[in-house]
Amino acid sequence: MSLHTRQSHFLGTKLRALRKRNGLTLEELSARCSQHDPEKAPSVSYLSMIESGKRVPSAEVLDILSALFQREARWFLDNNPETEATVAPPRSGGAAAVPLEPSFLFSKELLQAAIPELLAQTGTTGKQFAHLLIRSHQEMSRNDFPDLERAAENVGQRAFPLGVDDLLQLCRKHGLKVQWFERNPVLTLDNGRELRSMVRSFYEAPGTIFLNRALEYDPARLKFDLASHLGHKLLHGGDGLKAPHATGGEFGGSPQGSAGGGMSPQDVLHAWRDFECSFFAGALLCPKVPFRRFLTRESYRVEAGEKIQLTPAAVMRRMTKVSPYPYWHFFDAYPPGYLRAVYRGNGIPLPWGNMAQVTDPCPHWAVFRMLDAKKGPDRGSQISVLRDGGQSLLYCCHSLRTADMAGNPHVLSVGIDLVPALRSHTHDADALVEAITGACTRGRGEAEIPKPAADAIRAVARVLNIAWVEDALLRPARIICPRSTHCPRTTHCDGGGSRAREITDVRREILSAAKRKR
Repeated sequence: MSLHTRQSHFLGTKLRALRKRNGLTLEELSARCSQHDPEKAPSVSYLSMIESGKRVPSAEVLDILSALFQREARWFLDNNPETEATVAPPRSGGAAAVPLEPSFLFSKELLQAAIPELLAQTGTTGKQFAHLLIRSHQEMSRNDFPDLERAAENVGQRAFPLGVDDLLQLCRKHGLKVQWFERNPVLTLDNGRELRSMVRSFYEAPGTIFLNRALEYDPARLKFDLASHLGHKLLHGGDGLKAPHATGGEFGGSPQGSAGGGMSPQDVLHAWRDFECSFFAGALLCPKVPFRRFLTRESYRVEAGEKIQLTPAAVMRRMTKVSPYPYWHFFDAYPPGYLRAVYRGNGIPLPWGNMAQVTDPCPHWAVFRMLDAKKGPDRGSQISVLRDGGQSLLYCCHSLRTADMAGNPHVLSVGIDLVPALRSHTHDADALVEAITGACTRGRGEAEIPKPAADAIRAVARVLNIAWVEDALLRPARIICPRSTHCPRTTHCDGGGSRAREITDVRREILSAAKRKR
């Protein structure tokens, strides 16, 4: 028996664990190997035999696997049954859960009475509250809606990519007619400010889709609107209770949605229907398996969507769903600080939400920097240290400044939580994050990433096959915080720090002074 054969005793077990840890099927691992070396890449059956211990990989195949998973070849052959560093469980997302105590105050009857009063007093519309409920459900379920995925796959048969003609043919097949109209952008109010809004399309029962002629020059948006209206026909019978597709502001809200504070019985139902149609459209245009293969070939570059006429928003949203790595977030932000869309599969603490504009955003979030920028690149990647209490969190995002169909500027941003990937790759993940934090603190908020941490992040980027994570290493890392009034930098963002104070801070200062006097 050769030395190589004897040393490979645990190789199959380690390879299987490593593959599953990264959420890859045997087919996807074989495809990744083919990208690296088409001639020497192992087949699916060969990989299966390696994992089951029936085959020993050649030196060439072992080199390919080592490069893909950023491991030394000797790691596979060291006869150590230890397969992976433990990955921390994902954070649940959003603010801390409310303890429902004392329980008698959280009965169904009291909540039914208190919630409408809360909405009325705060001016929160039923539509806004419904979207908050849906977002929480989406994050808690990790964006997993298999019934909607199946419905889209049954209609589209996983064909990818679909063109405009393909969508029009599907609409005709399911009894839908298309009627075109011409309408220019109009001024509308959004949270008390004027902005341009444009009706792109809407559904008229029982089976007519009205489309703005301007969509003829924007096939990516046209495809999404057609797919969404087709979803309404198939999921809801085409009864017409669906919001129009309008660009900019709150123009074109859910049908019969409440205009002011309070909540109507239909608000949640109609908001959920709109979400279902949107999710269906994404699943139809980007079916899970072929779209994941596409992203793998393109190393998750958002700009690759332009090749197949997909909007950046559609690419980013589906990226968070189809990737084998689960710790993603997505934002769609309008100036000066308002989110039209949020997804937090990784629980990233946010300084703002999609129900109100933030009053004191930290200017070092990539989203806010690009919203404020008048010049400079319209896209870029950033690694950020987020100080949340006494904890340092590490993220990487790719952001794109664009304009909606009415001409309003906004920023789309997709990102990942780097910590779980680092913990999977090395036992020193927490120390590396602290090293980045320390460098940024000494650099008054930003700094070049120390080489050991940069090397680990680069290795993780190659394992995940996300090119823009490696791109972000070319720029300094930045400290970001939930709000500018809680800036952890030694020199505050505004030069002297906000004068806003909190009672808890004053109380802490008084107690500290009292202790010194003792």
